[in-house]
Amino acid sequence: MANDVERISRPAREAITRGDHRIVVSAVVIWEVAIKRRLGKLDAPTDLLEQLERAAVDLLPITARHADRVGTLPLHHRDPFDRLLIAQADVDGFTLVTADDAMGDYGVDILW
Repeated sequence: MANDVERISRPAREAITRGDHRIVVSAVVIWEVAIKRRLGKLDAPTDLLEQLERAAVDLLPITARHADRVGTLPLHHRDPFDRLLIAQADVDGFTLVTADDAMGDYGVDILW
C-alpha cells in the first residue's frame, strides 16, 4: 500500500490528509477497482469498501442526474468510468484527484 500512496502527488496527498477537506469516494471507483481486481489487472484489497467506511470518507452513489450528464459530455475521453467521474464532479461541484490530463478538458476542477 505504501507504493500506492507514493504514486499520489504531494499536493493531492496533502489535501487528502490535511483534514479540512471533505473526502468523497465515488461508487464508480469501487466498481472499477472491483472489476480490475477480479480480472487480475489490479492488486487491491478485497475489503476496500470496508476500509473506506472505517476511514469515514463520504461514499458518493451514482444518481440518475450523473448518468444523464454523461450523455451530454463531449467525447474528449472515452473511458466510461472516467466519464462518469467527470459527470459527478461537474454535477456536484467536486474536485477530481487524478493524474489523467484528458479529464481537465471538461472544465472540472482537477487536483494533481
